[in-house]
Amino acid sequence: MTGKIRQMIDDIVQKRSKGNATIASSTRTKLILKGIDVNKYTAVSDDDPAVIAQLENIAREMGL
Repeated sequence: MTGKIRQMIDDIVQKRSKGNATIASSTRTKLILKGIDVNKYTAVSDDDPAVIAQLENIAREMGL
């Protein structure tokens, strides 16, 4: 399945920010600091199981 990483990133940002643009921006920055380049992944990017696992861990740390 392609695009799962992008979908996960968008879900994390959406759930964490609840529509607040400032929190959305800071959430993207936190993902970058944790090693996930949010601009690298698109809807047609190949999914890397290691990145998916890392995103799942980050979501868990954020309480999502």
